Amino acid sequence: MTRPKISACITAGNEEANIRRCLESVKWCDEIVVVDSYSTDRTAEISQEYTDRVYQHEWLGYVGQKNFIRGLARNPWILFIDADEEISEELRDEILREFERGPGRYVGYRFPRRVFYLGRWIYHGEWYPDYKLRLFLKEKGESRGQEPHDHVVVDGPVKTLKGHLNHYTYRDLADHLRTMNRFSSISAREKYQRGAKFRWIDLLGRPLWRFVKGYIIRR
Repeated sequence: MTRPKISACITAGNEEANIRRCLESVKWCDEIVVVDSYSTDRTAEISQEYTDRVYQHEWLGYVGQKNFIRGLARNPWILFIDADEEISEELRDEILREFERGPGRYVGYRFPRRVFYLGRWIYHGEWYPDYKLRLFLKEKGESRGQEPHDHVVVDGPVKTLKGHLNHYTYRDLADHLRTMNRFSSISAREKYQRGAKFRWIDLLGRPLWRFVKGYIIRR
């Protein structure tokens, strides 16, 4: 049996500090596709060292950009990975073993994401295992969600793997605050466009519920 081919799809923007690590971790894939949102740093230049399929495209949002790059992939299987993420060696080997045997009835695979914050693995609360469905059959899946949070939805059975997807988040506290500010603005804009209304119960209850869920229920 011939192993099904996989396209690694990376969307990026000003990620020269992370992109090489990401690209190194997917060199085993049959194709690497990078869509860059007109970075002003060396993101595109570094990407071209690994693949000739580097494209410049305006930012369509987290969901839109993922679906755009999905359309560029030439292989039947898609592996979505962000520029600040890395496929661990154990996850790579597990995927290859799975595909050597053949995916069978499965149309998607999810795996635990290991988040590193200021260089340290955060395994408490809702930070871990943070399962992500990122490997899927192109014709059976797509990106959906509410900005700025995207996720893959597939039509068919999904298998859970054990290997880790590593996520290297904020470089420092200033980077964390900038990201929170950007994401909160995107989320507020999206909710406003949907006609969502402010509720005091959300302001008072959601933080408490997140704490209970992350630090008591999931202990």
